[in-house]
Order: sequence, then C-alpha cells, then structure tokens
Amino acid sequence: MASLLLAMALVLAGCASTARVANEAVGPLDVVTLNLWHDKQDWPHRQDLIVAELRALAPDVIVLQEVLQDIALPNQAQVLASRLGYDYRFFSVDAPSQARRYGNAILVRGVIEASREVKLDPLDDYRNAGWVRATMQGRPLNLYVTHLHHTREGGAIRAKQMAGVLELIEATAGDAPSVLGGDFNTRSDTPELTVLNPKFAEAYAGTHADQDTNTPAHTTLNTHLGHPPERIDHVFVERDAFRVVDARIILDQADDTGAWPSDHYGVWVRVMQSDVPRR
Repeated sequence: MASLLLAMALVLAGCASTARVANEAVGPLDVVTLNLWHDKQDWPHRQDLIVAELRALAPDVIVLQEVLQDIALPNQAQVLASRLGYDYRFFSVDAPSQARRYGNAILVRGVIEASREVKLDPLDDYRNAGWVRATMQGRPLNLYVTHLHHTREGGAIRAKQMAGVLELIEATAGDAPSVLGGDFNTRSDTPELTVLNPKFAEAYAGTHADQDTNTPAHTTLNTHLGHPPERIDHVFVERDAFRVVDARIILDQADDTGAWPSDHYGVWVRVMQSDVPRR
C-alpha cells in the first residue's frame, strides 16, 4: 500500500512539474500597432527608422494601417515583413488587380494559417478590417486590425464600422483568444469603442490606471507634424485570455536629421496569456 501511495505521489508530482513547465514555457506576447503614413515625405528613410526600432523590440505581432502599394512602390507591409523576417497579410478594399492599393496589414513572427478581410460600412468610406489565425508559443491566436473613419464628428460612422469589426470577430474567433489593434481615430472611452468593454480590455490605459491617458502627454498623434494631441491608436486584448503587464508609446522621437518615423507614434504592449478558463 505504501508503495502504491508513493507511486501515485510521484505521478502527481510529475504532472504538476509538467504543468509548471508548460506554463513557464508560455512567455509574454508583444504587440505593436502603427499607422505608417503611407509614403509621405522620405519613405525609404522613415522605413529604416521603423525597421531599426521594431527589430530592437522584436514584437511577436505588428498591426499596420495606411499601408500602400503602387506601380513604383512595393507593398509597404511586404517590405517590412521581409526585412524583419515575419509572415504577413495585407487587407485592402481596392481590387487585387489595381496597381495602387491602400489598406491595413498584420505581421507575425510565425506562420499565418488562415486569414479573412471584410469591407466596413459605409462602403464609400473605403475602410476594412482584417483577421489572421496564427499559432504563437504553441497556442492558437486570433489577430485583428482595422482603421476607422477619421472625422471628429463621425462617431456614428465609427459605431457602424465597429459593428462590422465585431461581426468579423464573432465569425472567426472560435475558441482561440483574440487581440485587436489599429487606428480607431477616436479615444478608447468614446461610445463607439466602449462596445468592446464586455469582452476586451484596452491595454495602454490598463497599465496607466493612475493617470488620465487622454491627456496630451499620452498622444499617439505626432504633434510635431501638426496633429492635435490625441490618443487614437489602441490595442485591445480579450479579458479572459490575457493579463496586460506593460504598454508604452514608441517611435516617438525624431532622428538626428529631424526625420520622424511617421505622423503617428506606435503603441507597444506586452501581455501574458492566462491559464484561467475563458467564459
């Protein structure tokens, strides 16, 4: 009997040790969102600035907005993915046959297994949302990107577009956890974005809970290039699936020549995948 109890104890200890190893093997997941400002000013130079910082940060996921390709301009997401060693998907409302296409992209350090894009209403606003499914650190993950309507008075339009984003999430998420990033052209506390609150947490505000993150000090718009100081670029993570541990503004410095990486700053967030069962 004593031998049996000892054997059972060893098995249980081994299971616990294996579980601990499995949990410890799931490291942090780093996500960056950045509006590229398409090919404005000196894109080759700006590209080098962006690549240098992203290479140093080595995020697992990069979501991009204002991605452009044209006859003399290779697709910007493809170029960045190639230089950084990422897989990518580009999403555009423009027909694939067009030389000039504009849209959003998702880059991952891994292999993209599935993807989908949807056009967002109203169609004459030329907005879309994209989804990819990838396995990150041995776990399936849903990644979404969007870029919403831009006018200050366009809250109702953004609300309609967010309904389309949520429909895409509902249609594709399945049992895997989800991350949504992009240029939402509004603060995260506006009605059009608070529809995310039941399921998603906004990462940057969550790690600066002791501060008003809608003050000019937290802007993601580059005020040096004439923009008002507003935080409109966000990363949302599924509440039951992730614990946000850090977030900060990046790509917010000019180089020695006075060149800026973009007219937006980037947002970098770090989350830990939760072992708590998802509701």
